[in-house]
Amino acid sequence: MADPTGESKSEALRLDFDRRLMLQFRGSAITSDAGLLPYRELDDAVGLTDTGAETLADARTGKNGRHRLAGLLRQSVFGRLAGYEDVNDAERLCRDPAMRWVVGDRAISGSAASASQMGRFETKWLSRPENLAALADLPGQWVDKVHQRRPPKIIVLDMDSSESPTYGEQEGSAYNGHFGCTCYHPLFVFNQFGDVERCALRSGNVHSADGSHAVLEPVVARYRGTVKRLYFRGDAAFANPEMYEFLEAERAGYTIRLPANKVLQNRIAYLLKRPVGRPSHEIRRYYTSFSYQAQSWSKPRRVVAKVEWHPGELYPRVGFIVTNLARSAERVVAFYNQRGTCEQYIKEGKNAIKWTRLSCRTFAANAVRLQLHVLAYNLGNFMRTLAMPKAAEPWSLTSLREKLIKIGAKVVSHGRYVTFQMAEVAVSRRMFQEILSLIARMRAPPVPA
Repeated sequence: MADPTGESKSEALRLDFDRRLMLQFRGSAITSDAGLLPYRELDDAVGLTDTGAETLADARTGKNGRHRLAGLLRQSVFGRLAGYEDVNDAERLCRDPAMRWVVGDRAISGSAASASQMGRFETKWLSRPENLAALADLPGQWVDKVHQRRPPKIIVLDMDSSESPTYGEQEGSAYNGHFGCTCYHPLFVFNQFGDVERCALRSGNVHSADGSHAVLEPVVARYRGTVKRLYFRGDAAFANPEMYEFLEAERAGYTIRLPANKVLQNRIAYLLKRPVGRPSHEIRRYYTSFSYQAQSWSKPRRVVAKVEWHPGELYPRVGFIVTNLARSAERVVAFYNQRGTCEQYIKEGKNAIKWTRLSCRTFAANAVRLQLHVLAYNLGNFMRTLAMPKAAEPWSLTSLREKLIKIGAKVVSHGRYVTFQMAEVAVSRRMFQEILSLIARMRAPPVPA
């Protein structure tokens, strides 16, 4: 019979370089991911995974329901948040005490879902069309849950595509000349807080704007009539009249990069002449705006131009932005340039959450994996933007995983309580207490009797 405390009955190992040292292996009584517990507290305070479980269809029959759907979803999301992006990792995680308490219910006294159970959950049950559609809506529903606690007056949406390299015969993967690799070509919509509003997995050889309306329209519909102002930013891939007309019909402000052509170049020809005098050692910037109508446009629109003369360069750097904003040309450019944070969010998703790990054979299973990675990313970003003390505000998602999630702890069971004796290294007890206090403020007030 296993030791109820989790300690191994085998003798301790000794080290020859100093015989005073002993190595004892305590099995499941030790966890290296005790920092997942405050994330579970945030999840419970806002009601994230429970909401997800309510929208998913449970296809299990008979005695296959050992773990609730919410527990399986938590194990998928929290495992990815802690850096375990493969289903095979569940073989060890199912015995980890922190993961067992995150999953809850029967997992607390037994074990969480095994690798085979998680494999069926992700590749069979979640890949059903109705569940895949529900998963696509879930990031936005989680964002709405957070906004119910802290309603924003303005929402800025940034849309961008990325690449997820593939190294096998994954269904739907194809060579992309722009990225120079065989890959998938997912599309993302972020808000100004760094949350993923919606995403879609696409074949590797599609255009960057392919299916953009199907991804953006549900996001815009959610904010219709709920925010004071809605803005959209996108690169030149989304410069098409259908996008302009859709955003104008929704009364959304937009700034979209416009590809250069001879007509646009001629409109700013006076700015393309080298300035008179000695070349400056500083960058010279010039801004202007004018009305312009392409042949495919139904009406003229405002175009803002930016011209930069850099020291040592023969020709200027020129950029055009089509917009319906009335602010000055310089402010329009400054507002558009802030979409660079969207690329930073994508980089964090790749490095911290590993959402490029789409190694399943079928396209639907990989689409499920992407959505689960995005849910893990959003949970991590909610913690960063809502529940971190000022001292930890600059931390990236990678830093949060290494400093907060990867806290070692010894688990001691008593008659009525279970104690996680936390290591106090990067995160002190005081900081941990501040995190829990900030999470407590996110809880909805109790309903009056």
